Amino acid sequence: MIRYGAQMAFAYARARVPRVCVTLRKSYGGAYIVMDSKYMGNDLSIAWPSAEIAVMGAKGAVEILHRRASVEERAEYELAYEDRLLNPYIAAERGSVDRVIDPADTRAEVARSLDILASKREKLARRRHDNTPL
Repeated sequence: MIRYGAQMAFAYARARVPRVCVTLRKSYGGAYIVMDSKYMGNDLSIAWPSAEIAVMGAKGAVEILHRRASVEERAEYELAYEDRLLNPYIAAERGSVDRVIDPADTRAEVARSLDILASKREKLARRRHDNTPL
C-alpha cells in the first residue's frame, strides 16, 4: 500500500495537466497532502461545507492530547474539536482550500475551473535523476 501511495503522490507531483481537487468528506493529515492538495501544487482546491480537513480526526486528537481525561470529558473534548476545527472554513482561512462551495454547484465549479485552466502550459524543472518510488 505504501508503494502504491508513493507512486500516486509522485504522479501528482510531476503532472503538468490542470489539477482540481474537490474534498467531499474526511481528509486528514498526510492523506490530505498527497491526494493532490495545495501542498502538492494543485491549481485549485475546493471543498464542500461538510468536508472535514484537519491534521487528524477528533477521536485520535483527544486520545493524544487528553489521554488522562475521563470518558465524559473526552466526549466533550471531541465535540469541541469537531465544532472548532473539523470544517473546511478553517482550512480556507489558512490557504489549504481556495473555495468552499455548495454541493449543487460542484459540476459548474469544476467545469469553469477546467475552462480557465485549459490553456495551462506548465514546465517542470528538468531533473537529472527523476526516480519514481518502487
